[in-house]
Formats: sequence, C-alpha cells, structure tokens
Amino acid sequence: MSVKIGAHVDLSDAVAQAKEIGADVVQVFVSDPQAWKVPPIEHPGGTEAFREEAAAAGLDVYVHAPYVINVASTNNRIRIPSRKLLQQVMVRAEEIGAKGVIVHGGHVTAKDDPAAGFDNWRKAIDALESDVPVLIENTAGGDFSMARRLERIEQLWAAVMQANGAENVGFTLDTCHAWAGGIDLATAVDEIRGITGRIDLVHANDSRDAAGSGADRHTHFGLGMIPEELLVGVIATAGAPVICETHGDMGPDIAWLRERLA
Repeated sequence: MSVKIGAHVDLSDAVAQAKEIGADVVQVFVSDPQAWKVPPIEHPGGTEAFREEAAAAGLDVYVHAPYVINVASTNNRIRIPSRKLLQQVMVRAEEIGAKGVIVHGGHVTAKDDPAAGFDNWRKAIDALESDVPVLIENTAGGDFSMARRLERIEQLWAAVMQANGAENVGFTLDTCHAWAGGIDLATAVDEIRGITGRIDLVHANDSRDAAGSGADRHTHFGLGMIPEELLVGVIATAGAPVICETHGDMGPDIAWLRERLA
C-alpha cells in the first residue's frame, strides 16, 4: 500500500533532513513548543523559500502546535493565551503551506465539569481565522483529559462539530497515546472513525510503558511494548499519512514501517 511516511524534523533544514531519512512527509514546530511566542520563521529565505523547497521536493508539511496550548482550560490565564497562540501558529502554518496543525486535546481540572472544556474547544474553533485544518490529537494520560478515552473524544467531537469552521477540524491518532490511554489498538481506527468520520494523520510511535499506563513515553519500533502487528495494523487500516516522533535517527523507523507495509 502507498502511505506517505515521515518524521518530525527541524524547520530550519526540514527538506534536507527529510531527504536524509527517506521521508515524504514531515512535521515541524514553528516556535518553541514550551513557549508562548511565535518568532519569525527560522529558515534561510523565509516562508516563501521554504514553501518552494518543500514543493520542489514533493514534501507534505504538518505543523505541531506548542505543548503549552490548552484551549479547553476554564482558567482565563491559560485559555485566552492558548487561543491567541494557536491563531499565531495557524497563520505561520498557512505561510509555509502546511497541510494541517496538530493540537493536543488538552484538559480541565478535577473541579470542572468536562462539558465546559468541550464547549471551550467549540469556542476556540469558532474564533479561529484560518483555512488550515486543525487536527486534534488524542492524549495518553490524565483523568480530566478531553481526548484520552473514546467517550471523551466522542463528547469533544460533538462539541467542535457545532462550531463555525467545523469542516476544518480533523483528527490525529497517536499510537503510543492510544496504547497508554487505554484504547484498544486492534479496534482504535474503526472506533475513532465511527466517532469522527475521519483520521487525517497518524503519529506512529512505540511505547516504553504498558497498555493503560497513562505514560506518554515514545520509543523506536521494536523496542517498546506495543506488539508489531498492532502498530502496523493501525497504520494500514487508517490509510493516512504517518509521522514518527521518537527522538534520534528516524531513518530506521521509516524503513521498518515501509518494509512491513509493502
């Protein structure tokens, strides 16, 4: 089967890194993932040059939003800056020709009604000004997460589908997060598609920890606890572009997947 497979790389030399590891799709940050500011694009020649280089290489590009974003939060000091930051990231993503922006589902606190978090997501989508798809990603841990378990994903999806711009909301399925979050990988694709109608991107990562652990710790394929047939099965069934995210050389991971999908 023909699935585009790649990895998370540095924006500054994304095209060169993609060529080196044999990637035909990449994911980048457009800012420090732990910071609240989006600086000018760090690429020689700026955004126009980046777009031209990626297009010439036939490379699809996705942007991962900063980890600090939590648009579900009921705390104004978190939610409002999160929305502003997400909007800035969407603008940058559009400038570099990205296919989508991946955003973690976020969480509320023990004192909050989860419904408030879902509605905050709706409001966030309502407020966004961008034609770039927002790809909500399932998360690994937290009892008050918006997108860890299937029932929460279903509630979140029902909320965001009420927003203006709902047609630009998609889903990123992370294999490590699903495994750690207690979702059965054997049926994950069908169950999530049953909720969302779509899977736009797969984050393909093995897990250092046991199923249901709630631990978000990626590792290279074959070194973790997710059975090979489950990892490959998710990717084959989803039929979506694949991004590998473990730190270090991603070339062997891409080759590992390609060999098993051939």
